Amino acid sequence: RIILGTYALSAGYYDAWYGSAQKVRTLIIEDFKKAFEKVDVLVGPTSPVTAFKFGEKTEDPMAMYAIDITTIPANLAGVPAMSIPAGLSDDGLPVGFQFLAPQQRDEAMYKPAAALEAALEEDWNGPIWQSLKTPWLDGLNK
Repeated sequence: RIILGTYALSAGYYDAWYGSAQKVRTLIIEDFKKAFEKVDVLVGPTSPVTAFKFGEKTEDPMAMYAIDITTIPANLAGVPAMSIPAGLSDDGLPVGFQFLAPQQRDEAMYKPAAALEAALEEDWNGPIWQSLKTPWLDGLNK
């Protein structure tokens, strides 16, 4: 990616690719600014689908790439974001919620995220990892 990007910028593709990408990025930043004029924090899924089993999608690179589609806008806009466990799917795989705050306002997302995490831990009778049935987590209780 780095070599191809460097070539594209040096080979006269700046306006066609980089310049256009920067314009789109600016539009995303503006959309977030408008949203944060109306709300303090945005909450959404960390992923468009529930977790898949380790190694299950290695033969499908597009599925692997698309799994983080909901986290990319925060990175493009430069807004702080954090994900917390929000439960388990029917097949016992983790599901996450993502909290986003305005630029340089990280503290705005901590209280709602902590409140949700506390409520969920109360409902789960402890941290979510205690209810997972995976061998690599067995040592955490010791």
